[in-house]
Amino acid sequence: MANSEPKTDYAEIYTALDALDASSIFHTFYDVVGFVLYMHQQIPSTVQDMAIEFEAMHSEYKELETELGTEVKPSFRRKHVSKMRDIKVGIKRLDKLMNSLLNLQTAFKIVIDEVPTIDGVVLALGASPLRPQHIYELNFSHSIGVSKGANDFARSKAAESLSRKAIRTLISKGAGSVTYPGPIRLFVLIKAPSSFNQPLHFLPKRDFRYNRKVVPLGLLFKCRNQNQEVDATASEDLIWYLSQFMTGHLVYNLVFCLDELPWCCLPNFLYFHYS
Repeated sequence: MANSEPKTDYAEIYTALDALDASSIFHTFYDVVGFVLYMHQQIPSTVQDMAIEFEAMHSEYKELETELGTEVKPSFRRKHVSKMRDIKVGIKRLDKLMNSLLNLQTAFKIVIDEVPTIDGVVLALGASPLRPQHIYELNFSHSIGVSKGANDFARSKAAESLSRKAIRTLISKGAGSVTYPGPIRLFVLIKAPSSFNQPLHFLPKRDFRYNRKVVPLGLLFKCRNQNQEVDATASEDLIWYLSQFMTGHLVYNLVFCLDELPWCCLPNFLYFHYS
């Protein structure tokens, strides 16, 4: 990262695990993303509530569709059709958001599967990754590796505990206490070895750096039995890869870089107008 970036004051979070597995890293990351978006008023409710609402709307629509097939009275049919139309609008409104969250989950799971050690994650909120309004850093430290036998991403008790600790710490440090009206973009940067096999459709963008006056809010995750650090990967040339595309109100900005432990930017997956 650039020298112009302020030094992060990390809050340490300990886990009793010998090493963080895929489940703990994935769910902590995803829950923090959802929390940050909600606190900065970029999503209408928590991710869990939106998922429940989305599933409930689909179930209700199917029930009304079944009832409509057996209903013969015109007045009841009109009522059912009107209600189904309203539900369909709600489903369509949440569909882009839920798909974007699913895409983010898929992308991060790929990173966990392909990268032997995830050193850190940066969440940058703003109009661009160069001048974000807010920075959140999740540092997993070099000695914490993703267990190769931990490809099961089901939410475990350890993952739940670590996620809750992270959210409580963010709240205590004032996350989301200062925000700005209107939609902003979320950029997710992953610090990973240069051997990471990034997608082929990215365009190189060298010398990437952001200029930030606000001190990032950081979390440092440590295992209690942690004794020594793992040596970093040998240094390589810094190469950034950038891809940007838009679908409706949804904007993605994808940035990848390669370095000794380079920062690889995953999808900027939210840019919504709620009406």
